[in-house]
Amino acid sequence: MAGKVDDLLKIITNQFNQELDHVNPDFDEFYLSFSSNGPLKIIEEPDAPVDSYWIVTPQSSPQKIILFFHGGVLNHGTSHGHRDLCQRLSRHTGFSVFSVDYSLASENPFPAVVEDCIQSYLWLRDEGFKSSELVIVGISFGGNLALSTLLALKKMGEKLPLCGVCMSPVVDLKFPVVYNHLKDVNDWINYEMLENFKKSYLKGQNPSNPLASPIYGNLEGSPPLLMQCGSRELLLCDVNRFRDLAIEKDVKVNLEVWQGMFHSWQLFFSHLPESEGSLRSIGDFVKGLSFE
Repeated sequence: MAGKVDDLLKIITNQFNQELDHVNPDFDEFYLSFSSNGPLKIIEEPDAPVDSYWIVTPQSSPQKIILFFHGGVLNHGTSHGHRDLCQRLSRHTGFSVFSVDYSLASENPFPAVVEDCIQSYLWLRDEGFKSSELVIVGISFGGNLALSTLLALKKMGEKLPLCGVCMSPVVDLKFPVVYNHLKDVNDWINYEMLENFKKSYLKGQNPSNPLASPIYGNLEGSPPLLMQCGSRELLLCDVNRFRDLAIEKDVKVNLEVWQGMFHSWQLFFSHLPESEGSLRSIGDFVKGLSFE
């Protein structure tokens, strides 16, 4: 299994071994090349405050909604490239997925991207969806946005969603750990990539701002969280730190560390059985809270 994962890591690393200041037109199609090809319907939502899409499957409830924030770095990533991940989320949870194409960070630096996510949640609430039937989910940078949105909504006094789910989230843009010295790390993202992202996203703003680095926010009163990381992942130490701080504030946090996995392995269905296993676990988590 380790050899197969290593081979896949080489493919992914080669795909993303480029400068981050221009759009890679093949980014979405690369992700979709690992698709499960499951049944789905995609419907654009013209009334939403941000470009957004409904992604539904035969199992989708029209009342229960996942607000989904895709991954990507600066100019990379859209709902299109994550549609297979979204349909599997829908299938395993029974929720419909509302995927937001938030502003690209290279053109709209912090905090514009977070504001897009906040407005998307408020729009769903204005449309009549109950907070108890909403779940916020994000992968990679989308996991950062999921946590930042929860912190912002809490500070605004808004009713919070049923829970949050973060797959390989970025929680601390200060990146305090000397990652290159971690012997277990074997990932396709690297420290240089993270530093370049921080500079382009924040444009000199304080990385300790909780809406940029949720680990520095007031976590008390947050809804239950499920966090998934791979054991080979560059960001695992930061996610562990976040988990510990959240537990200190009596937040219910389930942290799953998937052995042998790397950043955002959930996207690579056709090559990794752990991809489907992780989505199944998310479904169990959400369903467990839904029926409490």
